[in-house]
Amino acid sequence: MSTPPPPESPSDGLPTASTVELLASTDVGGGLETPRKINWRVAIAITLGGMLWIAPYIGTLSVLLPSLVARVAPDDKVQIVAVLTISGAVLSLVTNIILGALSDATRTRIGPRAPWIIGGAAVGAVALYLLSTATAVSMLILWWCVYMVGLNAIIAPMVAVISDDVPAKHRGTVSAMYGVGMLIGATGAVIVAAQFVADPSAGLRIFAVCTALSAVVFVAFRPLTSNVNADRVKVSFKELARTFRPPTTGARDFYFALSGKFALVAGTYAITNYQFYILTDYIKLGESEISTIIAIGGGITLVTGLVFGLVSGSLSDRLGRRKPFVIGAAVLVAIGTMFPLIAPFGWAMLVAATFSGIGNGAYQAVDQALNVDVLPNPESAAKDLGILNVANSGGQILGPVVMSTLVTITGGYQAGFVAAGLLVIISAFLIMLIRSVR
Repeated sequence: MSTPPPPESPSDGLPTASTVELLASTDVGGGLETPRKINWRVAIAITLGGMLWIAPYIGTLSVLLPSLVARVAPDDKVQIVAVLTISGAVLSLVTNIILGALSDATRTRIGPRAPWIIGGAAVGAVALYLLSTATAVSMLILWWCVYMVGLNAIIAPMVAVISDDVPAKHRGTVSAMYGVGMLIGATGAVIVAAQFVADPSAGLRIFAVCTALSAVVFVAFRPLTSNVNADRVKVSFKELARTFRPPTTGARDFYFALSGKFALVAGTYAITNYQFYILTDYIKLGESEISTIIAIGGGITLVTGLVFGLVSGSLSDRLGRRKPFVIGAAVLVAIGTMFPLIAPFGWAMLVAATFSGIGNGAYQAVDQALNVDVLPNPESAAKDLGILNVANSGGQILGPVVMSTLVTITGGYQAGFVAAGLLVIISAFLIMLIRSVR
C-alpha cells in the first residue's frame, strides 16, 4: 500500500485558483511545463510500473510470506507474521517520507524520480531473492525489512509523478489507470502466489524478477527529462528532519483523507495478512483447497475490480466528484468482511472477494486523485503524499495488531472480522467530513 515548504494555500483546505493552475501546468520535481493533455507515455509508465511493484508485495504479504513462516516457525506463525508486518510498516512509515523528500530535491539528467525508482527496484529484487532462502526467523525479518526500504524508494517517487506530469482535470482518469494497474498486479499476484503455496521460495524468486521489471518498464515509457538546471534544494539532516513536519496551513481535509485511508487500510490488512491462516485454521481447508479458493477469489476480485475501477475513474472526472466513490467503496468492503464471520465456509470467502473487488476497484481508481486534490502545497507533493502514505504504513501496523491480539485473546478470528468491518466504516465517515473535494 512517502524541502522547505513554500507558501501554502491560504484557505481552510480549499485550493485557490492559482494552486489549481500550478498543479495543472508545472512540474513540481523540475519546474518544467506540463502539457494540458494526458501524456499517455506517463500514464502507461505509472500503470505498468505500479502493477509490477505491487504484485510482489501483495502476493508475498498475503500468501507466500505466511506460507514460508508456517514452515520456518509453525508454532508462532500468527505472532511472527504480525512482527514482520509491523517492522516492515514502521520502516515504510519513515522511509516513504524521507525518500519522497529526497526525490523532490534530486537533480539529475534523468529527472528527480527515476534514480530512486531504479535503485529501489534493484534493492527490492535482491531482498526478495534472499528472503526466499531464509530458514530462520531473524533472516525473514532482516530481508523483509530490506525489501520494504527498496519498495518505498519505488512508491514515493512514482506516486509523485501524478502530481508532476498530470493536469488536474485528468487526474481522475490517470489515477484510475494507476489504480487498475495496481488492481491487476495485486489480484494477479494472489492468483500466481496461490500456485506456490507448497513452494513459497519459488514464488518469491519470480516476484523478485517482477520487482526489477517495475523500474525497467517505468524508465522505458516515461520521458526522462533533465532537471539539473532547476533550483537547488539543500539536503541536510536538519532539512530531512523537517520532512517529517506535517503541513499545518490549509490542511484540514488533508488530515481527514489521511485518517480515512488509515482506517480503511487497517481494516483491510487485518484480514488480508491472515487470509492464509483464516483458510487453514478458521475454515479448516487443506493446501489444495486453499490454492483453489485463493485463485478463484483472485479472479473474481480482478474482474470486478477492473470493471468498477475503470467506470469509477471516468465517472469521477465527468461528475467532478471523488467522495461518493471513495465512501461507497469503503461501505462495500465493510459488507464483504462480514460474510466469513456469518458463514465460515470457502464460498463465503468468494462472496467477500466479490464485494472487495467492487469496493477496492472503485477505491483505487479515485483515492489517489482525492489525495492529490487535498494536498495543501503542490511544490512539496512527494513529501506530503509520503505523509499520506503514512496511512498505509500505519494501517498495516494497526490491522495485524488488532487481528493477532483478538486471535490470541479469543482463540478465533470472529472478533477480528467485526473489528475489521468497523474500521472500514469509520474510514467512510472520515471521508464524508472532507469539505474541499466534492
